[in-house]
Amino acid sequence: MKKRKLFLGLALISIVFTSCKDEKVTAAEKSVDTYIVFVDSIGNIEATEAKANWKIIDDSYEIRVVQAELALENLKEKEKAQERIDASKAKYTAIKDQMEAEMQAEAVANSKQLLRNALFGEGKIGDDMNFSWVNKDNILTVYDQFVSAVAANKDNYSREDWDEIKLMYEALDSRKNTVEKEGLTSADNRKIAGLKLKFAPMFTINRIGAKTEEMQKAKQ
Repeated sequence: MKKRKLFLGLALISIVFTSCKDEKVTAAEKSVDTYIVFVDSIGNIEATEAKANWKIIDDSYEIRVVQAELALENLKEKEKAQERIDASKAKYTAIKDQMEAEMQAEAVANSKQLLRNALFGEGKIGDDMNFSWVNKDNILTVYDQFVSAVAANKDNYSREDWDEIKLMYEALDSRKNTVEKEGLTSADNRKIAGLKLKFAPMFTINRIGAKTEEMQKAKQ
């Protein structure tokens, strides 16, 4: 009777142990599968939505990849599982690199557009660099707004901002050459010359300062 009870007791312990082991294996397989499905699902998210929620997506990824790698200890076919995880890692890295490159490019484009809006007015100048709206009647106002905007924000511009300002200034000057032939008055021309004299040293001094500051940050 005692032997029978002992046998039943050992059998019960064995069943419980096996059950726990099976549960660990099942949970481990689920963690790996969840990670892989998660990575695959990112490719199905609309690009705009993915960029808007990228921080959440990336944080969720980090949690799932850690869970998947910890789960390897409870799997029999670790090598196959590791291969699946590595393949998904490579896939995610490619997605992340592309996503971050696009977001950085968009951030630069948005920054340039905000700067152009401040220099010329909302939506006046876009990527097409079209200055055809500038004429003999408004060119003085355009120069005045441009120089005033630069003067007000000169201490906040980066070297890249100054490069963009130079590009815009040269484009405006080019338009001025055309406008002069269309009847620009001598009085307006003199006022514009005064604004140009104000802009030139301000641009040179502050761009050098921004470049120097950038180099110092790079050294640090």
